[in-house]
Amino acid sequence: MFDKLSAAEVRYEELSKKLCDPDLINDNTLYRDTMREYKNLTPLVEKYREYKSAKAIEDESKSMLDEGIADKEFRELVESELDEAREKLGVISDELKILLLPKDPNDDRNVVMEIRGGAGGEEAALFAGVLFRMYSMYAERSGWKVEVVNANETELGGYKEISFIVNGEAAYSKLKYESGVHRVQRVPETETQGRIHTSTATVAVMPEVDEVDVEINPTDLKIDTFCSSGAGGQHVNKTESAIRITHLPTGIVVECQDERSQYKNKDRAMKILRSRIYEAAMEEQNSKIAAERKLQVGTGDRSERIRTYNYPQGRMTDHRIGLTLYKLDAILNGDLDEIFDALITSARAEQLKASIDESAKQ
Repeated sequence: MFDKLSAAEVRYEELSKKLCDPDLINDNTLYRDTMREYKNLTPLVEKYREYKSAKAIEDESKSMLDEGIADKEFRELVESELDEAREKLGVISDELKILLLPKDPNDDRNVVMEIRGGAGGEEAALFAGVLFRMYSMYAERSGWKVEVVNANETELGGYKEISFIVNGEAAYSKLKYESGVHRVQRVPETETQGRIHTSTATVAVMPEVDEVDVEINPTDLKIDTFCSSGAGGQHVNKTESAIRITHLPTGIVVECQDERSQYKNKDRAMKILRSRIYEAAMEEQNSKIAAERKLQVGTGDRSERIRTYNYPQGRMTDHRIGLTLYKLDAILNGDLDEIFDALITSARAEQLKASIDESAKQ
């Protein structure tokens, strides 16, 4: 472990010097990648230096006690410092093990999200709108920006489906846990008898990828233009600015009609398309790994029911980690940090356990 930490510290110092190089600063792509690596190493190196500081105190205290201290009060003080240093070393050592775990290479990326109404008809579409509002409010709290790419709105203000991009630092590291089926239990606005209905919406979360990550042959694309339309079919504008792109090899279809500019719609649609192709490739790779290891890989299948929102009880339950919170109003208003922190902690614990088990086999 300490060989890895020493190597990380050396690399950190190298990057620190590189970031002062004018040639690197003038190369936007290289500067961005270098800064990203530097930021990723910072918490690990800072924690390692904290460990070395505590270790120095431990070594010095042991040396003083080995040499013998005549003064009783001073000896007790040194013994206290030694105990404190050892306790601190144990805590920091555990933290370093977590920081050394392999990081998801997509964690720093922006996010492409798609929400679709599932079982429940109009009520499911309304719930999809509630989820979109929830994620939009969380993004606003986090200082992130939401860009709607395509929305199929219903007469009552819900969404049959809505696609959007979340631009923000480390957005994928938190939102990736949202993939799956979200279930709501409440009395619908359309219900006259006051009965509680159960409806669902499906959330898909994909990392936004660059052109260099996914190569798309232009000859593999079928591009159609059409007039943007809203709920009920009325035209939002009279020009054919909306874009539909079909990727012929995979059959993936992406539409974008939020912008009035055909060029902007095409640009956004291509972002979604690249993310979907990338996700499909990752799913195929993860399925192979899962088959080999006979374990589930990833953050949750789209068909998996991951969470229930119960309105009468004001309750949210995440079924993956058994977390239940009785603050539904706050959650639906974007207060998601407690959920995300619990999911991240659980994922790290599983990852650490797998790492320990792997080491034990070797």
